[in-house]
Amino acid sequence: MEQPSQHVATFTSNDVEKQWYIVSAYSSHENKVADNLRRRVDSMNMQDFIFRIIVVEQEEPVFKNGAPTGKTRLKNAYPGYVFIEMIMTDDSWYVVRNTPGVTGFVGSSGGGTKPIPVPPDQMEPILKRMGLIDISMYDRYAVGDYVKVIHGALEGTEGKIISIDKATGNVMVETVFFGRSTSVEVEFADIDKI
Repeated sequence: MEQPSQHVATFTSNDVEKQWYIVSAYSSHENKVADNLRRRVDSMNMQDFIFRIIVVEQEEPVFKNGAPTGKTRLKNAYPGYVFIEMIMTDDSWYVVRNTPGVTGFVGSSGGGTKPIPVPPDQMEPILKRMGLIDISMYDRYAVGDYVKVIHGALEGTEGKIISIDKATGNVMVETVFFGRSTSVEVEFADIDKI
């Protein structure tokens, strides 16, 4: 099989938008696959086309004999999947799909067809869960939008955005508690549009 050239492409990464894709891997080998991908990106000079590579992990409590031990462990929220932010070119596609441990792209019908990227509104909650907030995410939200708090002490609370502070990452939400209108401050990462 022909390897991609070291002179990757004739256009710059500014010419095409980077998007998120999902690759499948053997379950419990996601971190190994992510490490393999990062090494290949460096060794094949693909830094201008393959950006973030993440395995979505979250902490969960450890139980022993049905009781919490006070310890936590990381659990993969999406077993068998690795998320990759990239610009899809023939070369970047080649590098990813031929990385050891990658079994394929999600959203590709096979037969040499390139995969479909994950829509930004579907990727946003995943990135927020990981604490990876992009400034572009703020563009989807405006004063007056209705949101739901998805994490933290106010989880499940719904209300209307009254202010957004991109510098601090906080959002003021007007909601109703005990029949009274109240403004609460929540982190941008903890809300989702409804």
